[in-house]
Amino acid sequence: MESETSITYEYGRNLYINLTNQCPNSCDFCLRNNSSGSLYAKNLWYREKEPAKEEIWEELQKKDLNSYNEIVFCGYGEPACRWDDMMWLCDRIKEHGSHFIRINTNGLANLITGRRAALELDGRVDAVSVSLNASTPEGYDAVCHSKFGLEAFPEILKFTGTAVLNVPHVRMTVVSTMPQKEIEACKRVCERIGADFHVREYISK
Repeated sequence: MESETSITYEYGRNLYINLTNQCPNSCDFCLRNNSSGSLYAKNLWYREKEPAKEEIWEELQKKDLNSYNEIVFCGYGEPACRWDDMMWLCDRIKEHGSHFIRINTNGLANLITGRRAALELDGRVDAVSVSLNASTPEGYDAVCHSKFGLEAFPEILKFTGTAVLNVPHVRMTVVSTMPQKEIEACKRVCERIGADFHVREYISK
């Protein structure tokens, strides 16, 4: 019998919010290609419908949010696909304390929402982690297969550049299985934007 889908899950001293399964990308290395869950939670797929923002807030209110170092929008999809719901939830969380909020994202919020989304992070979000994974538009398209095609990569850089001006902590990440030469090229891209750089460990399941 399949386990119930997790709206939230814990890892370390952080609380993660599984906001959506939607994503405009189909990355070669994505955990979703291999599993319905991860080392964090057994089941992260919403088989029927995704929870309404009010349902997610109800779930969060059952938690002692003060006990977590970070509250992270991540899960099994791209949280920017539910951008307005995510901003609403950030507001509710901040209304109930000075909790540290992080968003893990592919950086495509401008294209997803049709507006300069990173401007809306000011005062709501404390950290943004953007998955970069390539140093050129062509390289990104080859690995991430975005529905936005070659337009995706420059928009990621625009989003991150705006985030740097509006969010205290912004980093760009690459997966550890990339060739070292490409990792170094990504690091230079990141430095030009003014974000921190991080190589994250590849998780296969």
